[in-house]
Amino acid sequence: MRGRFSRELGLHLASRRRRDLFLWLLAAILYGARISGTIATRTHREFVRRGLDIPERLLETGWDGLVEALDAGGYTRYDFKTATKLLEVAGNLKRQYAGDLNALHQAAVEAKDLERRLMALGRGVGPVTVQIFLRELRGIWSKARPPVSPLTLLAARHLGLVPAGNSQAGVATAIRKKTTFSDFEAALLRVGRDYCRRSRCRLCPMRDLCGGRQR
Repeated sequence: MRGRFSRELGLHLASRRRRDLFLWLLAAILYGARISGTIATRTHREFVRRGLDIPERLLETGWDGLVEALDAGGYTRYDFKTATKLLEVAGNLKRQYAGDLNALHQAAVEAKDLERRLMALGRGVGPVTVQIFLRELRGIWSKARPPVSPLTLLAARHLGLVPAGNSQAGVATAIRKKTTFSDFEAALLRVGRDYCRRSRCRLCPMRDLCGGRQR
């Protein structure tokens, strides 16, 4: 199974480069809305193509330019609202942390404070966006410890990686022993999203290992 979603976008979060981190936050905001992943990915690539890859460039482009970029990517359903949110997030990140998400992480006291600081960047950064963003920063940022998503938990239980009644903490401990945690978690999320949730057991590439498959 494929690993991190950020890697598919050409981002290398382990480098901790502010550009890659900001582009991953942008992706998390786009993916966090109720819109198809294909459209979100296409829109993200449109932002990269236009050089909108750091907070300063979003602010320079302005609201009209962001709406144009969103529309070009097919993100038309939420274009006006998302443009406003992105300007708010970019502005707050620039003013409070010099445009660098690493500075935000360093300022956080612990994991929950990190989540609060991210959500305080603007209305476009809610719990879903924070979970998406931090999930792939496990092992890179010491305070990135979001809960395991329900879809990841579903797949882990079906594949017998954790007992049916295991807690979030137990799931995280069990999964962490498997390869690189963030890559493995992302792979489980894909299985939970594409197969377990939809009961598409016959198509699932993990069906021979699964204890929860439909007969």
